[in-house]
Amino acid sequence: MIRKLFLTPLQKFIKIESFSGILLMLSTVLALIWANSPLGDSYRELWQYDLGIVTESFEFKKPLILWINDGLMAVFFFLIGLEIKRELLIGELNSTRKIMFPLVGALGGMVIPVVFFLVLNQNPETVKGWGIPMATDIAFSLAILNVLGKRVPLSLKIFLTAFAIVDDIGAVLVIAIFYSGTINTTLLLIALALLGFLYFLSYKGYYSKFLMFFVGVVIWFLFLKSGIHPTVAGILLAFSVPIRQKIDTSTFLSHLDVVYNNIKNSSVLQTPILSDEQIKNVYELQNWTYKFRSPLQHLEHSLHGWVAYFIIPIFALANAGVLIDSSVDLDTALVINIIICLIIGKGVGVSSFVMLAKMVGIIEVPSDINFKQILGVSFLAGIGFTMAIFIASLAFATHPEYIDSAKIGILIGSFISAIIGYTILRMGSSDNVKKVS
Repeated sequence: MIRKLFLTPLQKFIKIESFSGILLMLSTVLALIWANSPLGDSYRELWQYDLGIVTESFEFKKPLILWINDGLMAVFFFLIGLEIKRELLIGELNSTRKIMFPLVGALGGMVIPVVFFLVLNQNPETVKGWGIPMATDIAFSLAILNVLGKRVPLSLKIFLTAFAIVDDIGAVLVIAIFYSGTINTTLLLIALALLGFLYFLSYKGYYSKFLMFFVGVVIWFLFLKSGIHPTVAGILLAFSVPIRQKIDTSTFLSHLDVVYNNIKNSSVLQTPILSDEQIKNVYELQNWTYKFRSPLQHLEHSLHGWVAYFIIPIFALANAGVLIDSSVDLDTALVINIIICLIIGKGVGVSSFVMLAKMVGIIEVPSDINFKQILGVSFLAGIGFTMAIFIASLAFATHPEYIDSAKIGILIGSFISAIIGYTILRMGSSDNVKKVS
């Protein structure tokens, strides 16, 4: 019963992320076809269309692509923040023993690709792209694991999920520290003060999603204007959402019993219309249910579908449309560098760090995971897509001529990493399938 309680939400999470990976792939293909078709000009014009608020005394306009990258992606990072908080408190990262396995893998998957990039890079203008190969796209990776079905043990999927969450923490820190602009200290302090206010309310047990939304919008705007990338606000805002319910299980059950008896004993009408007493009892039930559920869990559940099925595919559609034409001047060295870092850097980095840590006894690898499966997941970690493209847009904001080159490197590197990872996992899991059969 306890095993089912913890694994069912994780399996549902994996299922959502897997289907999101399929939508992500379809959006990427559509973007590439659209950008390179006779309608390619309409693709570029659409995402550069200015939207915003303009009055006599105030103007706030941004191209549509920035509303997506700065606005919708803030919601994506907010969800990541919720997932990180949950995993740190009650999930796969809530103890030293649990966190060490994915932590070691994530460190290898971040450090080695960065080293590769800096060693291979010869152009001072592209050195800021060092953060691009750090990222892992969990949606694409889990989609591939899902295709393998029962060939892959659940513990390997848990490892990849936890690994990607640790990887996201690293990417967020990199974005906040290295890819933000000139900082306006006054606006940043105001934003941090508002965050502190929300944290204080959370500590005192008060939570209102409406208050958090309106204050969150203000914090997002202040981060945007202060020079810190606004997606960082999404992460920090998520940590203000409490994970504990307002009432415990025994209190909820006792009130549930009272409401049940009231409904049972109330006069039953033979019509679809409830009596006033029944309506009062239904509202009472809703009120106690609201107090009993975890605000963080409820918000995470509500947002997950929107992020997986709408925000991420829209991000891919807006950002993956690279013009592949002989007239486009690409930086071949940058393309090759990113490809190598995603494929070799991730594959070698994750697997070597994990196996070395296992040899010296720092971590314990689950018995149902073999070396080939670790190696396969290491190459799947080279699927950097969403976060990698996002970091590329930040890294080369002042040199947009390198963005398309970076995107092509990401697309090719991610595609090859996916093929290698899938092949190794299929081969490495065949023995386990034979044993089961």
